[in-house]
Amino acid sequence: MSEPRVALRRAMRDRRRALSAPARIAAAEALAERLLALPFAPRTGCVAGYWAMDGEIPLHAWQLRLPRGLRYCLPVLHRDRSLRFAPWAPGAPLAPNRYGIPEPEVPEAALLAPAQLDLVVVPLVAFDTRCHRIGMGGGWYDRSFAFRATRPAPPYLVGAGFAFQQTGPIPAEAWDVALDAVCTDTDTFLPTS
Repeated sequence: MSEPRVALRRAMRDRRRALSAPARIAAAEALAERLLALPFAPRTGCVAGYWAMDGEIPLHAWQLRLPRGLRYCLPVLHRDRSLRFAPWAPGAPLAPNRYGIPEPEVPEAALLAPAQLDLVVVPLVAFDTRCHRIGMGGGWYDRSFAFRATRPAPPYLVGAGFAFQQTGPIPAEAWDVALDAVCTDTDTFLPTS
């Protein structure tokens, strides 16, 4: 991992964590509006979000406003080092994974494969206007959606972050999976190329 990426990741994570609770809630409300207005936002099927940790922009406002025909899912770490997705509603049981991130407690048979989803909101640490993303560095989303390199969406992949997480151009790595959009509390970005 390059030194500039490490420094950028550290600076953005520090800035996210420094946000006040009222600023975080206001940002989540604005983000929900942008996610629901996406031209490819599904009305039925399955969508996935994430459990906001480490100062990530929360998705609760979006989840609560989803059309009734959608099932909301959260990611679950799978033993093959990719993600599966479990339907989840507020109040349903959760258990921390090895990183301390809450995951739904469901039988393995209830988990959905990444290709079974219609839209996935992906956390990010930084992004550029071309919808390139820097994540936490574990590669979970890139491994899980690598099939998109040969098969177009769905699922659509949308990065979510605060406006201040926008940075200059991010060089794409060979393993990076392209995003279909990035939504923040102030803007929506769609790839230009």
